[in-house]
Amino acid sequence: QVQLVESGGGLVQAGGSLRLSCAASGRTFSSYAMGWFRQAPGKEREFVAAIRWSGGITDYADSVKGRFTISRDNTKNTVYLQMNSLKPEDTAVYYCNTDRGSWEWGQGTQVTVSS
Repeated sequence: QVQLVESGGGLVQAGGSLRLSCAASGRTFSSYAMGWFRQAPGKEREFVAAIRWSGGITDYADSVKGRFTISRDNTKNTVYLQMNSLKPEDTAVYYCNTDRGSWEWGQGTQVTVSS
C-alpha cells in the first residue's frame, strides 16, 4: 500500500514563494510519472503539474506556467513543487499522486496566499 505525505504548505503573501514536498513509500516510485494537484474550497480537484519518471519531461496547467516548477528525486522517493509569484487564486490544498491519480490520496498540504 503506497503512502503519500505532502508537506511545505503555509501562509504567504501574494508574490511570495513556497516549496512543497511529497514523500512516497510502499511502492517503486521511480517507475511512475508523478503529478501535483490542488483543490480550492467548493471546487473540483484540478491538475497543476506532472513530471515523467526520468524527470526530463514536465507539463503544467496554463494557470501556473512560468511560476511553478516540478522536480523529483528518485533516490529519495520525493517529488517537489517550487511555487513562485504566488497569487491569491493559488490558495488550495495541494496533493501529489501519480499523474493519473491512481494511488490513494494523502492528506494534502494547505497553501494560503493573502492579497
